[in-house]
Amino acid sequence: MHPADGQVPYLPRGVRLRRCDLRDAWYLLAPERALKLDGPGFHILGTLDGERDFAAVAAKLAQDFNAPAEKIANDARAFLAQLIERRMVEIR
Repeated sequence: MHPADGQVPYLPRGVRLRRCDLRDAWYLLAPERALKLDGPGFHILGTLDGERDFAAVAAKLAQDFNAPAEKIANDARAFLAQLIERRMVEIR
C-alpha cells in the first residue's frame, strides 16, 4: 500500500531507528528483523514524526535534498510502501 498525501506515516510501537557505531551505519529495528539503511532511507524515516502527513514529509525531503518534489515524492512513496508491506511502517 502506497501512502497517500493526506495519510500520516509513522514507526509503529516496537520499531525504531538505531545507530551501530561499530558498523558506522543506521538500522531500522523491528521485532526479530533489522534493515540496514542507506543515507536517503535513513533521512526519509528520520522525517517521520507521527505528525506530518505524506505530502509534508515529501515537501521537507525535497527541500532538504534540493530536488524536484515529484521525484522525491515518488521515491519516498515507493520506499515507504515496501516498509508498510513488511509492517515496519504504518499509516493513519
